[in-house]
Amino acid sequence: MSKIDSLDQEILKGSSKLFSSKKKEFNRTDYMLQNMQYNEAFIFLSKNTDDKSKILKQFKEEYKNYRDNWVGVLNKYDDSKNFEDGRKISPPLSVDIETASICDLACPHCSREYIITPDKIMNFELYKKIIEECVKLKVPSIKLNWRGEPLLNPKIHEFIKYAKEKGILEVSINTNAVTLNEEKAEKLIKSGLDVIIFSFDGGTKKTYEKLRPGRFHQNNFDKVYENIKNFSKSKSKLKAKFPITKIQMILTKDSRGETENFFKLFNNIIDDVTVTQYNERGGSVKDLTDNQQSKLTKHLKENNLDEMTPYMVNFEGEIFISKKRKPCEQIFQRLMLTYNGRAGMCCHDWGAQHGVGFIDKDAFENDHKEFLKVKEKIETKKKGFELLKEAKLPQKFNEPISKEESIEQIWNGKELNKVRKIHRENKLDDLDVCKNCTFKDTYHWEKII
Repeated sequence: MSKIDSLDQEILKGSSKLFSSKKKEFNRTDYMLQNMQYNEAFIFLSKNTDDKSKILKQFKEEYKNYRDNWVGVLNKYDDSKNFEDGRKISPPLSVDIETASICDLACPHCSREYIITPDKIMNFELYKKIIEECVKLKVPSIKLNWRGEPLLNPKIHEFIKYAKEKGILEVSINTNAVTLNEEKAEKLIKSGLDVIIFSFDGGTKKTYEKLRPGRFHQNNFDKVYENIKNFSKSKSKLKAKFPITKIQMILTKDSRGETENFFKLFNNIIDDVTVTQYNERGGSVKDLTDNQQSKLTKHLKENNLDEMTPYMVNFEGEIFISKKRKPCEQIFQRLMLTYNGRAGMCCHDWGAQHGVGFIDKDAFENDHKEFLKVKEKIETKKKGFELLKEAKLPQKFNEPISKEESIEQIWNGKELNKVRKIHRENKLDDLDVCKNCTFKDTYHWEKII
């Protein structure tokens, strides 16, 4: 890391930005505010008015409030006793909509490898219903993926355009860029997409292809790298201010020593270069060298700590452990919606195992059938399912009453408020999903000597 700087302290929260002295750290909020007049939602909603400045000011204020409230949002609700049935809180700052649950990769560090996920595309009519409700609630931000690859939805650019025309301030996607050809790139840029986040694990061809193998076809480092470079070229060609581009690499034993090379690959073509901690929670040695594992084991034994004690490793190979949890902000920030309308408690609850509601009856009428179809394909070793042999059916730690509700009803409903109350009382171990959660922000970290 000698030639680049990092916000190393952010590693203890799960991620860190990389930047050089020649190129200042990119600030997403500042950029968005400075270029709000190019936001497709503003352009569309201000077409038929003479007072564009008033609308622009309003957009900027709303966006700033959204970003300012993202951090520290749970502090607004500091009395856990108040989380009773029907308690209303501020609308979600973001709604994550699973426009595609299918993925064309089989990354060994992804939860898809351990929890079965249906290969499905969201119905456009259901999506429009979701957007209408988001607009009604004044939700400022949506992300159009969760467990799958959004570019496998052939209408993803239409999904984005629809949200922007309805006035959603910020629309983002996270993509592996495997199928990101020139045609798709131009459609995404012209759709009004605000943020695109590329997942690219590894600073070398060898590491990347090891960590991101293809499900249906062999994945290729050079091809995906060119796709990302060409996306930036298309953006320049179209003289577009958006989308903001971000790329992130998961730090594992294989990739941790490749941060400098990763930065060199993308520094000049991507706005925001970030590395993210691998979500590991004790009991596994796959992210540790032999020396690190020996050091960790010795420390746990000497201090009478359980072998499942959460740990993490920073850039320098220093090991941190956690003996204490803290409330999570996710359940106060965002709502997760699967392709068929099941509402999940947070993005770390893969499979929506702790469900909190349904926005469409299909999610409780046919959901289980789709999981069983995938299970059968894994067992019969269908093409594209060979690498998923370890995946199991998701457990149901909590199953809401089978009824269709609005986003507002779910967000303010008893299921989510039960979760919020438990978090405010710092009793995370009372929730099966939270007990073993790998989200770094919910741990107090201390370095072992």
